[in-house]
Amino acid sequence: MTVRLTTLPNGFRIVTEVMPALASAAVGIWVNAGGRHERAEQNGIAHFLEHMAFKGTKRRTALQIAEEIEDVGGYINAYTSREMTAYYARVLAADVPLALDVISDIVLNPAFDPKEIETERHVILQEIGQAMDTPDDIIFDWLQEAAYPDQALGRTILGPAERVSAFGRTDFERFVSEHYGPDQMVLSAAGAVDHDLLVRLAEDIFGHLKPVGNSLLQPALWLGSERREIKDLEQVHFALAFEAPGYRDEDVYVSQVYATALGGGMSSRLFQKIREERGLCYSIFAQAGAYEDTGMMTIYAGTSAEEIGELCGLTVDELKRAADDMTEAEVARARAQMKAGLLMGLESPSSRAERMARMLAIWGRVPDVVEAAEKIDSVTRDAVRGFAGRMAGAGQSALALYGPVDRAPGLESLRERLAA
Repeated sequence: MTVRLTTLPNGFRIVTEVMPALASAAVGIWVNAGGRHERAEQNGIAHFLEHMAFKGTKRRTALQIAEEIEDVGGYINAYTSREMTAYYARVLAADVPLALDVISDIVLNPAFDPKEIETERHVILQEIGQAMDTPDDIIFDWLQEAAYPDQALGRTILGPAERVSAFGRTDFERFVSEHYGPDQMVLSAAGAVDHDLLVRLAEDIFGHLKPVGNSLLQPALWLGSERREIKDLEQVHFALAFEAPGYRDEDVYVSQVYATALGGGMSSRLFQKIREERGLCYSIFAQAGAYEDTGMMTIYAGTSAEEIGELCGLTVDELKRAADDMTEAEVARARAQMKAGLLMGLESPSSRAERMARMLAIWGRVPDVVEAAEKIDSVTRDAVRGFAGRMAGAGQSALALYGPVDRAPGLESLRERLAA
C-alpha cells in the first residue's frame, strides 16, 4: 500500500492510499479549525459550523445532501475536535467523485439560512443538555478546563449555552474566512481510490481559493486545578490528569505505553488492583492524549460515595509503584496492545484516511506504519519507569469530581500523597 501526496500551488493537499481488493473508499476533508482556534467569544462556533454544513448549501437542501449519498448506499458524517474539524463519507468506488462533490459543497458553500440556524441552535442546546446529563462525558470537559483554565484548549468544544444562543450568520462567515482556507485543508482518501482523478477534481474545486495563512494558536499552559461538582447521583465520577508529551515530542510513545500498562485493559494495574482485587468500581481506565504542544495522561473511574477515598488513595499508590516496579512483561504487553490496535485500526479505509490527514497536520508527512511500530517497539521498561516517576512527581495535576463528592479527597491531599 502506497501513500501519495500532491500539494496544489495554494497549499491544498491531496493524500491517498489505495487498499487493494476493496470495493469502497473513505473520502473526506480535514480542516485545521477546531475548538482551540476559537477566541473566547467564539467558543462553540467550530462545532456549530460543522452542524450548519449539513443544513443546506447554495446548490443543495439539507435533505438533498443526505439523499445524494444515501441513494448510492453510502453515509456521510462529521466531527469537531479541539484542533480539527472533519467532513467525510464512505461510498463505493464509482461514487467517490459524487462524495467529494457533496463534501466540498457543504464545506465551501454553506447557505447559513437564518431559519436553519435557529433550528440547529436548538439541536445543539439539546446536545449540551444531554452532555450535562452524562457524567462520564461531561467530567472530561471539566477536567480539561481544570488543566488549562482560561485558555482555548481548556474550553469545551460544544461551547456554553449562552454563546451558542447568540451566534448568527456573520459569526459563521467570519470564522470561515479566518480558518477555512485551502492551505488549512487536507483531502484524504483511502480504499478503492484513484489519486490522479482526485487531484484533477480538487484542482477544479479548490484550486482557485486563496490561502488564509497559518492560524496563531495560543500556546498551551498547563496549570492544574480542581473542579468539584455536587449532584445527587449513584456514583462519584473521578478524573485525574497530568501533563503529558505533545504529538511532536519523542516521549509521546512512552506516555502511551505507560498509560496502556497502567490502565489500558483488563490486565492493567489499575483494573487488576482496584476492580478485580478490591471490587471498588465497574469502570476504570487510563489513557494518554496528545495535542500539538502538550498532552494529557488521564485516569477515570466511577465508584460509590463511601469508597471514593479508598479508590483515590489506591490510584495514587499505583502511580507511585509503577515508577519502581513496572516489569518488562507489562511493558511488552502494552507495546503489543498498541501495535495491534494500530494495525487492526488500519484495516478500515476510514481509519486510514483519518490517520493520513492527522499525520499531515502534525508532521507535514505521513509516516509509514512500520515506522510507528518501530517507535512503539523502542520504548523500554526503564523509559516507562522514568516517565512514571515524572508523573508521580508532577505537582501540577488536575482533578475533576462529579456526584456525591463530600467524602472525596481534594487535589492537594492527592498531590501530598504522591509526593510522600
